[in-house]
Amino acid sequence: MATKHVPPRPVPRLYLATPDVDDPSPLMASLPGLLAAADVAAVLLRLKPTDQRTMISRVKALAPAIQDRGAALLLDGHVELVARAGADGAHLTGIEAMEDGLPTLKPDRIAGVGGLRTRHDSMAAGEAGADYVLFGEPDALKQRPSVEAIAERLQWWAELFEPPCVGFAASREEIGEFSGAGADFILVGDFIWNDPRGAAAALMDAEQIIRQAHAATSGKVKAEQG
Repeated sequence: MATKHVPPRPVPRLYLATPDVDDPSPLMASLPGLLAAADVAAVLLRLKPTDQRTMISRVKALAPAIQDRGAALLLDGHVELVARAGADGAHLTGIEAMEDGLPTLKPDRIAGVGGLRTRHDSMAAGEAGADYVLFGEPDALKQRPSVEAIAERLQWWAELFEPPCVGFAASREEIGEFSGAGADFILVGDFIWNDPRGAAAALMDAEQIIRQAHAATSGKVKAEQG
């Protein structure tokens, strides 16, 4: 019997989460250089809660630095601000938020979904039209599954479903783990901004880890296929 040949999987791309943004000026200055340093597909903008007009102004201030580099700008929640602020979409946390937010976002804007605690929730998000599913982010109590459990969920999703899956990497070690497990995107955040080498160096390092993990996984698949 002939071995089934699986088409090569594209190299996973980075998805950069910002710190909570109050004053957008520092990010406006640093983002163009960061997005030039590594292959960042999208930026998840976390806004410090305040009045809507101020939040819209902050998004509009940051949008050119992100979108002009070819990256998508997603808001962490705040579905009601997406169109008014010129963002490309939003990240929704939990099935309830997804059900509330999808009608506003679709079909013109990106709707990503996280907070998916069970396989059933994950499949419900995919069937509802989520543009990606995120696995591994901390919950409200800052708890998250083990790295092994997150990798297993990514592998399960990647093998069976069409929408892209995103792995939430809380450290540089997890980047390679989730890339090898089948994640299409790797979400990176706090540890990038807190890296003593600077965020640009940390992002370049993250991209290198992704490429190494992808090459190792691709080599293993080729060996298995003969």
